[in-house]
Amino acid sequence: MAWAMLAALTGDIAAAQLPALRSDRAPASPLATARPLLAHDLTKLDADAWLEGFMPYALRTGDIAGAVVVIVKDGAVLTQRGFGLADLKSRTLVDPDRTLFRSGSVGKLFTWTAVMQQVEAGRIDLDADINTYLDFKIPLFEGRPITMRQIMTHTAGFEERNKDLITSDKSRLTSIERYLKSWTPRRIYAPGTTPAYSNYAAALAGYIVQRVSGVPFDRYVEQRIFQPLDMRHSTFRQPVPASLNALMATGYPRASEEPGKFEYASAAPAGSLSLSGADMGRFMIAHLNGGAGLMRADTARTMHDTPTTILPHVNRMELGFFETNMNGRQIIGHLGDTALFHGAVHLFMNEGVGLYIAMNSTGRNGASTPLRLGLFEDFANRYFPSLRPEELQGVDAKTAAEHARMMVGQWRSSRRSEAGVMRMVGVLGQITVSTNARGELVVNVLRTPGGAPRTWVEVSPFLWREKYGHERLSAKVENGRIVRWSSDFFSPFMVFDRVPAKASATWVLPAFYAALSVLLLTLLQWPAAALVRRRYKASLPLTGRARATYHGIRATAGLALGVMVSWMLILSDPMNISDTALWLVQVVGAIVFAVLAALAVSNLLFAFRQRRSWPDKAAAVVIVLAVGMVAYVATTFGLVDMTVHY
Repeated sequence: MAWAMLAALTGDIAAAQLPALRSDRAPASPLATARPLLAHDLTKLDADAWLEGFMPYALRTGDIAGAVVVIVKDGAVLTQRGFGLADLKSRTLVDPDRTLFRSGSVGKLFTWTAVMQQVEAGRIDLDADINTYLDFKIPLFEGRPITMRQIMTHTAGFEERNKDLITSDKSRLTSIERYLKSWTPRRIYAPGTTPAYSNYAAALAGYIVQRVSGVPFDRYVEQRIFQPLDMRHSTFRQPVPASLNALMATGYPRASEEPGKFEYASAAPAGSLSLSGADMGRFMIAHLNGGAGLMRADTARTMHDTPTTILPHVNRMELGFFETNMNGRQIIGHLGDTALFHGAVHLFMNEGVGLYIAMNSTGRNGASTPLRLGLFEDFANRYFPSLRPEELQGVDAKTAAEHARMMVGQWRSSRRSEAGVMRMVGVLGQITVSTNARGELVVNVLRTPGGAPRTWVEVSPFLWREKYGHERLSAKVENGRIVRWSSDFFSPFMVFDRVPAKASATWVLPAFYAALSVLLLTLLQWPAAALVRRRYKASLPLTGRARATYHGIRATAGLALGVMVSWMLILSDPMNISDTALWLVQVVGAIVFAVLAALAVSNLLFAFRQRRSWPDKAAAVVIVLAVGMVAYVATTFGLVDMTVHY
């Protein structure tokens, strides 16, 4: 994941007005800032001035077309602002009242709200086997079923299902029921033990709401959530109804590029919501006001304050909401992403304040991700700084260095797919943890706004804190070995476990790239040698099977490289992978790799039986090793699994 952060403009707008000092004493910790943070009063005037300094510059430098930001406070909208363009071609401005943005996974909060309404009605038991509510069966894992509580805390243990999650091809859109029944992803963790974010599980929750209520999911949300809150510019329906279609923002990879197509989500309860900023403001107010208009206050408290702790000292999952705690404040929220739209919502529960942002572009180098994080952090620091900075004693240098070394290695996310080619994608996405020259912990995906590695200080055994920031990182130790870790950003919905040695990118990728290079050189040597022979009027000194093997191994090496290129092309558009293409590349790949292996072994035997020169023998050995490595990758990482599931 790219972590290039945008610099935020958060200086004082009006120098004539000194904000009140809320921190009652200077920080004593070397990890705290040199002087107390100054808190601004959260007023419309101050918030608008701050946003006007923050957002336009961030959108321009991030190559993002448009955005909406909504702030609510004390049961009312404080401000709602549109920035940039909803559509570049028509030059349509973002209207916070009417412009619809795709919400991605922020829409799950509406699904979880619907679930809690049915819990309140007595139709769903949070701790019952979900098979009780389904017309098909989710297999047990180690004899244990899944519960709705585990679904809402992303601890059901499913592998991630990527197929048809989001597509730009309307013909691939299916009903929730067909999506769920077409293929059940495997369970890779015991239920309740591991946060592993699952869109499939969220779709299951929406389907259960549909079944127990007797109302189609999209209509249920309209009747039980949108109508009570007067949300007139919101829909889960796909495509967007005609009455709202003209208000839909256009999505862009970057503002400087051509627009993308509308994104369809077959797992609709997990991410098909489109809504305006104003409507999101109404939803935030309802949850900040104890679920008013949606559920009883005690039901809302259960939803907002029933955390599941997997790793201590870092953010946790509530029932559907993430903890995004900062500056000692209780904050819950959710992130949301499609391929083109990105957003986030944060509710400051004790302050009665909500913050929402949505953008219609991914931006330069994924700028939308650091923008939304920067907006949240700067908002919290500006208006809700720490009341009493933490006094952290730290860990002695020798112990800290040893603990940092214990973290070194390759790690993989608990949110992953074990099906088909996604195992290969997983190798490419492994997390590397190392130490710098000072012995400090370095995590390659956790970086500062300027792109440099974040600096981590161990503040208690196996708990690190960003030296000049808020992020915490916690590790789990078993038998004197660190086996799992996560940070505040990731911990509510996924953790990182050690990669088995056989799958470590540390050696797999270099060896694989070297093997492909050998195959490429083997292929290129074929015409090169022919040209040399022609130039000197020489003939190939091989006959019979040896000659056929010589030509065959080079031709098949080219085919093997073609299979790898085909995989690259297929994965270049993961939203619209063809089943036919998947079957073809796997079947052809299996045949090519098998023939190549047989030819490589034959070539090696000929090289030694015919007593060829030592360079020929060495080349034959290298080719066998290269082919073996390619075969290892193909069989170990799903390139020939003979499945269209991923």
